[in-house]
Parts: sequence; structure tokens; C-alpha cells
Amino acid sequence: MLLALVVAQFFLPSDILDPKAPAPEPLPQAATFDPDSFWSGPDTTRLAFLDDERENLIRYGRELIANTAHYIGPNGTVMQNTNALNCQNCHLDAGTKPWGNNYGAVWSTYPKIRARSGKLETVAKRVNDCVERSLNGTALDSTGREMRAIIAYMEWLGTGIARDQKPKGSGIVELAFLDRAADPQRGEQVFEVKCVSCHGKDGQGMLKADGVTALYPPLWGPLSYNKGAGLYRLSRFAGYVKANMPQGATYLSPQLTDAEAWDVAAYVNAQPRPERDLTGDWPDISKKPVDHPFGPYADPFPEQQHKFGPFGPIASYYKKP
Repeated sequence: MLLALVVAQFFLPSDILDPKAPAPEPLPQAATFDPDSFWSGPDTTRLAFLDDERENLIRYGRELIANTAHYIGPNGTVMQNTNALNCQNCHLDAGTKPWGNNYGAVWSTYPKIRARSGKLETVAKRVNDCVERSLNGTALDSTGREMRAIIAYMEWLGTGIARDQKPKGSGIVELAFLDRAADPQRGEQVFEVKCVSCHGKDGQGMLKADGVTALYPPLWGPLSYNKGAGLYRLSRFAGYVKANMPQGATYLSPQLTDAEAWDVAAYVNAQPRPERDLTGDWPDISKKPVDHPFGPYADPFPEQQHKFGPFGPIASYYKKP
């Protein structure tokens, strides 16, 4: 303020502003968040207004989400750590697609206590959960450039979203339970009609021309997610495919019925995939989701029902007075 007063005393406005000079570029407005609209992330053109170091870190974080295997996959250019999946295969459009398992609520809700671990988790811990489960790799160095870049990208995506606020369209669609168990045999029929063209009859997908990164991800087998991944829960997979699959589907224009989504989820998750030690998960077993497919449970229902359903009776059991 003092400097401004001094300048004003020695310079008239005509000395400061050249009327023939072009008007300066307006500074970008702060990103706004409309709770009544579906969230799809801030405009990437805003990154150009950040300092170079910050912009480059965020852009690298986005690139890691979109092309994970290129950098840290089986033949990664930075390290060889994970499977053939990219984060973007499960978090569509680099984590910005409405109901595409997006990152809209990450920065506004973490750190938080998660029932799966029973502990307070940071964004870095949550990212490494995905690295170890969905990508079937080993945890990244929480202070390394890759983790710092991913966290910077998550923070930037959270621009304008208040603490504990969850934007509309965050995460995965919640489908109503079927009144029967999801059926892998019916799901195989759905898979053959709706999914084979991209993922192949063997479910192994297709690599990009570089031979490193998945164009269409493997849905089972050694290069896919392991049994500790969130999508190994049937409700997560079913809700995800309902709003996003096959390619071109959206939450507004789905191509599967609810029953088809449940059944194809059952088929895919009935296929072989890597194991994971889950002994530390859900220390309070009463907080396990109804579709967590591994016991022990705080209810009388068998493991098979927790995997394929019907889930309604299990949910009702926990709602009893």
C-alpha cells in the first residue's frame, strides 16, 4: 500500500498508461464449482497461468494417470513396477468423467479414516492403495517425483471444492440390487456381445502401437487388477460399466441394462487374477461392504452370497433395529 501511494505522488495516470497500448490480458478467474452441475474438472488452459514448475508437475501427474504403464508398467520408462493397466482405464478421462470413477471428491475428503484399513489415510496412501491393488505393483515413494506429481494433479482437480463436499457425479453409480444373484453365465453372453470387440474373447485387451501401454485393458489374468482392488467388488464393477461401457456409453446414454451390468461384472470377476494378502483389511468386520467377497463376516451369510448376491438380504440384516 505504501509503495502504491509513493508511485501515485510522482506519476500522473497519463504517465503510467499509454492510451495507444493494447489492454493487458485479464487474469484468469478462480475456478468455480457448481454443486448442481456434473463435475468434470477445471479447464486445463488454466495451467498456463501457474508458475512453470507447478504447471509441469501437474501436467506430469495427469500424464501418469493417463499413461501409467508407459512410465511405471512392466516395461516402464521410469521404473518397472505395475501391470499393464493405466489409472485412466478405471478413472476415465484422466479422472474427470462424470460417474467415470473420477477424482472429483479426492482432495476435498482426504485425509480421512477409511474402514478398510481402520486408519487415517492421506492422498498418498490412497494412491498407493491403487498402485498395489488395481495396478498390482509396489507402493511408490511418497516423496518421489511421481507421487508428488499425482498429488499435485489431484489437488489441482480439487480447485474450488470445499472440504467434505462431494461434487455431483463423483465416483461410481450406485445400482439397485438384483432380487437374485448375479450370474456369470449370463454375463458371459453379455461379454461376447458387448465387450469382445475391445477386450478380446480372452479378456486380455489390446496394447497400443508402443507395445507397452494398454489401449483396451486386460480384464483378468496376470496383467489385470488383483483381488484386493475396488473393482473386485461386484457393485463397484457393475456401477462402473453401467455408466461407461461399452465404449461410448455414458450415465445419460447407457448401453447395458442394470441386470446386464451386474451379470457381466460377475463374469469378469469370476475369472482368474492375481491374489493379494488381505489380512489387514477391514479390522472391524461389521463395516465390510455387503459385496466384500472374503470372510469372516459379522453376519450369517456365506462368502458366495457376499461375492455374487443376492445382496438385498445382507443389506437388510445390517439395517435391522
